Amino acid sequence: MPTVKIVEFGSVASPPVDLLLRLSALEAPWIVLPVIQRVFLFDDAGGQHPPFASLVGSLRASLAATLARLPPLAGRIVFLPSTGDAAIDCSASEGSGVRFIVAESDEADAGRLAGDADHDVDAFKAFVPKLKVDSLPAEVLAVQVTRLKGGVAVGVAMHHAVVDGRSVWRFFQAWAAACRGDDAAAEAVVAGLTFDRAVIALPGARSTLRKYAPNLPLDINLFPSAQINLPRRTFTVTSQQIHRLKQCVSGHTTPAQAGSTPAPSSFVAVVALAWVSFVRAKHPAVISADHDVYVFFFIDCRGRRGIDPPVSENYFGTCITGCLAKATARDLLAVEGFAAATAAVQREVRRAAEDPLALWDWMDLLSWMPMDRLVNISGSPRYPAYEVADFGWGAPSRTELITMNNCGQVVLVAARAGGGSVQASVCMHPDHMDAFKSHFLNSLSG
Repeated sequence: MPTVKIVEFGSVASPPVDLLLRLSALEAPWIVLPVIQRVFLFDDAGGQHPPFASLVGSLRASLAATLARLPPLAGRIVFLPSTGDAAIDCSASEGSGVRFIVAESDEADAGRLAGDADHDVDAFKAFVPKLKVDSLPAEVLAVQVTRLKGGVAVGVAMHHAVVDGRSVWRFFQAWAAACRGDDAAAEAVVAGLTFDRAVIALPGARSTLRKYAPNLPLDINLFPSAQINLPRRTFTVTSQQIHRLKQCVSGHTTPAQAGSTPAPSSFVAVVALAWVSFVRAKHPAVISADHDVYVFFFIDCRGRRGIDPPVSENYFGTCITGCLAKATARDLLAVEGFAAATAAVQREVRRAAEDPLALWDWMDLLSWMPMDRLVNISGSPRYPAYEVADFGWGAPSRTELITMNNCGQVVLVAARAGGGSVQASVCMHPDHMDAFKSHFLNSLSG
């Protein structure tokens, strides 16, 4: 693990806003699973970066401007004992402001870290701040900028009760535009956004808090201690490979089915391949042919007809619900396993489109779900991770979600290569990673 030296503990403040936002029922479960940590690596092989002090100054000033545009990110999550609610307090208070840490590491090589498919998990974790979330009031956002050998790392920690993936990438897009000096683009990103949690007309926020966090405002983080670091590897699935995967499915579809079943999306195709690769990697040591196997993922509820009234596409917060597809391992182990997995995922996507709130209390699944037979999907190929994160010195060389440590966790974003390619970052137990990699890559090259 490279040595990372903290050289400055600071904070970034924005003008206080008299705004108290009670968490919705879709946000309340995230009180106990709070942290999103993501790192961006910028390799300066071409020597185009500004001096580090100047770079830090630009990031700091533009963050302040962005917090003024997105006030929930500058707030704290607080407990309201009179009602039992948790809420985002956007007003100035003691300890307010976003922690902004500056660090350096002469041992961590930006080019190597950005180029290796296998993650240097310890290094990546050292580049992101830890969010203070074990009790309320809880932080919403913290930032760390680390000078590396030949580059820079920008690490961010955010509270999942305040932002989901769509909101995270809106924040990065607005921040990066402000850092580039493009205020018009930054304003365009946030134009029309609504922060009002009341637009999610779903009861149950208080009961959800009592169910999963009965000791509020204390003891609210389900995983307060560090877990064992499992291996992680990043795969890039090109648009041509995705096209071939979709053709594989059409090859197993009857003429009657072809007319009624839409072609799988890139999301469905990559999720299905990861699911089959996971089952094959763990068979027969962990998963037998008779076992039921599962894949879990989230859908964005904005604009869905199954919610009355529909939530605006401009909602800035957490507005996602769960989806669970199920199959028998034997079906996924068969020659036509990929087609079977694709059909199962497509069925669940269609179900969620019709009834998006059926699994809104997705945390309840954890009480019975066999985790060693579950693939957990985060993110989406629609998230333009590299496109939006140009802070003024080029797109990142690499970006990864750090908060992934369950065997079978897969994180998806649009790949750096663009053109419809997908970055899939996979966490697997070391006993199964090589087998997963072999099946996944062989399926893409076939």
